[in-house]
Amino acid sequence: MRRKIPSNSALMAFEASARHGSFARAADELALTEGAISRQIGRLEAFLGVTLFERIGNRVRLLPNGERYAVQVRESLDRLERDSQYLMGEPSDGGSIDIATIPTFAARWLIPRLARFREKHPNIIVHLAERMEPFVLAGSGFDAAIHFEHPAWTGMRTHRLLHETLVPVCHPALLDKGEGPPSLDELPRLHRRQNPDAWQRYAQETGIVLTNPAIGPRYDLHIMLIEAALAGLGVALVPRLYVETELAEGRLIAPWPDGRSISKTFCLVLPEPIRLSDGPIQIFANWLLMEARTGNPGHAARGENIL
Repeated sequence: MRRKIPSNSALMAFEASARHGSFARAADELALTEGAISRQIGRLEAFLGVTLFERIGNRVRLLPNGERYAVQVRESLDRLERDSQYLMGEPSDGGSIDIATIPTFAARWLIPRLARFREKHPNIIVHLAERMEPFVLAGSGFDAAIHFEHPAWTGMRTHRLLHETLVPVCHPALLDKGEGPPSLDELPRLHRRQNPDAWQRYAQETGIVLTNPAIGPRYDLHIMLIEAALAGLGVALVPRLYVETELAEGRLIAPWPDGRSISKTFCLVLPEPIRLSDGPIQIFANWLLMEARTGNPGHAARGENIL
């Protein structure tokens, strides 16, 4: 059955006219005459059976139906342009994959390792996008997600990657003040907004006394906490896997015990088994699972079969 979709030229003329509020300015943008724009809008209105613009002399004004339709058309054209550019940028002898992931995990763990993936598979392009919360993978446009284990992924294929263990870290200069090192209770503490009771749970687990665990500034992302700790603003409770480089180089120190019960597990989420996935995502998934095992033996999840 033939789709009931207006012509691209009519939609582009309408979107430009709606955005500018003028047929003349739309004509300048699209390198057409004002009369051509007017005819395209007329054909579109006849096709839809709806009047989109009110004509007042040489001026035009969007009607309510036109305003709603303009938003929808603009989103569709933007999406079509973006998808077309993605396709134009794909290598002719390879492919590309779209991965949704947590931003700090991407910045601190995944991206530093992608050079190794590119060396092995130079014809596979990996696109990354941020998603803070679990979502419906089917129909999302993503081939896979790297996220925390969560009931929302039920029905998907999840593969454990790494176990997140929180550890208090701070700049060394923070402990160099005064005659002796201050206690954790005396130091400013930094909080992640999405985990406001982390310090309270840490105190309960370790037995370290914190007079008021909730005091201190809050940040949205772990990467913000890490930067704040590096700037000497306080002690941050962050996943150890995010700060291993800073700890090894001495830019951060962790003289307190890890909060082992305050943890989550990262996992790779796929819509189907790895062996049934398309070639590029299958290659990436197997590489990622192996990287989690060999790159961080102390934190890698165990028991996963790599196919």
